[in-house]
Amino acid sequence: MVRASFNNRQAHFYSALKEEVDGYFKSKNIKPTGNWLLYLKTALFLLATLSLYVVLVFYTPVWYVALPLCGLLGAVSAFIGFNVMHDGCHGAYSTKKWVNETMGYSLNLLGSSSFFWKAKHNLVHHTFTNIDGMDEDIEPIPLLRFAPSQPLNFFHKYQHLYGVFLYGFVYLFWVFFADFKKYFSRKVMETPINGFSTREHIVFWLSKLIYVFLFMVVPIYNVGFVLFLVGFITMQLVIGMMLAVVFQLAHVVEKTEFEDATKADLKIEHEWAIHQVRTTADFATGSPVVSFFLGGLNYQVEHHLFPKISHVHYPHIHPIVVKVCERFDVEINKYPTMVGAVLSHFRMLKLLGNGATAGNSAKQS
Repeated sequence: MVRASFNNRQAHFYSALKEEVDGYFKSKNIKPTGNWLLYLKTALFLLATLSLYVVLVFYTPVWYVALPLCGLLGAVSAFIGFNVMHDGCHGAYSTKKWVNETMGYSLNLLGSSSFFWKAKHNLVHHTFTNIDGMDEDIEPIPLLRFAPSQPLNFFHKYQHLYGVFLYGFVYLFWVFFADFKKYFSRKVMETPINGFSTREHIVFWLSKLIYVFLFMVVPIYNVGFVLFLVGFITMQLVIGMMLAVVFQLAHVVEKTEFEDATKADLKIEHEWAIHQVRTTADFATGSPVVSFFLGGLNYQVEHHLFPKISHVHYPHIHPIVVKVCERFDVEINKYPTMVGAVLSHFRMLKLLGNGATAGNSAKQS
């Protein structure tokens, strides 16, 4: 197994960051976990999901009303993932472990597995960000190339055109294939998954059964197979596209760097925290609306440096992170708007599709 390591012997940058951020919470006498805003969003998005489900399944409107509502249900489901599940799985929702686990299980209600999410996202992605061969978030799939060290095929030249359509199937792939691959292999790529207890076995299969019952069996029984299929696919395409695009904006853009651990052990010369800043990008940090709906995922640098801090605090610690980065001459990758970040992502796909390979970052090509 190829491994990557960081030069953390003198982690002065992260020590300074942590001291400043800890000082902020101490001076304000507040906890770094969620607050009233997070609780309000949780109630709003869960209530919206329940209401849309009941209307669509039990009081099904005409198709031209039902179809947009299916898309809206997909969007609200993504908002639950961004806001509720994400903070819960990182242990940032509450100081109470059982509350974090409960909120993390919102992902199970939507068909996936919070246990495997934590292994894939918290343990692997947050440690080995943008390291090809270790970070599953940039793992190549047959039709898409996400890093300059990955194999190039002729059809990649057009991936910036067809990529967005493939993104629509991300969540279906996640729920019905990727989770089972992790379950039976007990690995995230080459990283072993530990702690898979009997309880987690039961939760995994029970979650899948509940999801199939609520989102497939009950709708088919009430509205028929054809209407179910159209509505279900619409919902899943919206979830998949939103999840894929938002998470890609954090790492697969022109300004971020990549590393290659596919052929030999990789020793990164700087500390882990600097690697996080170099491989991650902020976007639309001046937009409260984007922050509200995306669960602070537009503050990706802050999130990767402090994943156990709830996203509701990211706008407040952002100036602190900027200040410390300037002191240590560490450049933050950022895009003023979400549209700018989206355009950069697709330009990056085009760069990679045209054979960007030199150095650690495609922007060097």
